[in-house]
Amino acid sequence: MGGVPVAGLDDIAEELYAVPPEEFVAARTAARDRVRAAGDKELAKAVAALPKPTTAAWVCNLLARRRPGEVDQLLELGELLRRAQADLSAEQLRALGRQRNQVVAALAREARAVAHREGHDVSSAVADQVESTLRAAIADPDAGVALRAGRLTTALSYSGLGPVDLSGAVATPVRSGSATPDPRTERTPARATAAAATGKGAVGEAGAAERRREEARRQEEERRREAEERRRRELAQARRDAEEAAGVARDADAAVEAAERHLVEAAGRREEHQERAARLAEELRRAERQAGEAAGAVTEAERRRDAAVRRAHTAAAIRDRAAARAAELAEAGD
Repeated sequence: MGGVPVAGLDDIAEELYAVPPEEFVAARTAARDRVRAAGDKELAKAVAALPKPTTAAWVCNLLARRRPGEVDQLLELGELLRRAQADLSAEQLRALGRQRNQVVAALAREARAVAHREGHDVSSAVADQVESTLRAAIADPDAGVALRAGRLTTALSYSGLGPVDLSGAVATPVRSGSATPDPRTERTPARATAAAATGKGAVGEAGAAERRREEARRQEEERRREAEERRRRELAQARRDAEEAAGVARDADAAVEAAERHLVEAAGRREEHQERAARLAEELRRAERQAGEAAGAVTEAERRRDAAVRRAHTAAAIRDRAAARAAELAEAGD
């Protein structure tokens, strides 16, 4: 990056690639402004050019920071696998291959758990990219160094042949901390001797043909291993999916049973209230009938009372006239 001080950029990248993805842009802008205010325009430009990591890359960077010991164990397993591949130890390769699958699956689950504790749930697609990165780190020592550095900008993948493509995948250059040679390019003493002899014309066409056959067998074995690994990975995923689906089905069955119980209880309560409503309705009709009869009795009693009142008035009038006549006659006799 021209005159940019690498150490300064590394320190800033170390800080930036530790923040959550949603805070990265703001943190990068703040870091750029600090460097610019300090008068280092070249470094400020380099900081501004640091790419925002994908979610999968951030999870891998988080894993490298939170679980460095487990990442180191992963990379040590990759070194053992490369040594076994160089020695063509099929039995050791199979055993280490099984161990690799177990370690990668366990570390991928740990990465999801670490991200969850940081407040970020990891989707299945992102989890697949994290697992792909872990497998790439096992296969290629440079990819392992990039993972350990914790400054990935995107997930890594390994095609099965050649080195892992790291172009644009790491924010700043990382230096390998191991001098372990890559068995894909390493030449064993026997191969080195054969190569030297070939250069001198000591090995003929038969030796070259044997090397080609050996290389073809090695590539075929590697392809077979990768196919078997993919099959095991897919089988493991299918089993996980089946277990998850079985759990969902069990939950659904339990929900059906609970709903059935609630339905039976609700139906019982409905019948109970309907019976009570019927009883109350019958009581209401009987009360209304009795009220009607009582109203008729009141009307009849009022009629009789009114007739009695009229008779009483009439009798009182006759009494008064009789009393008056008796008084007149008494006065006349006097």
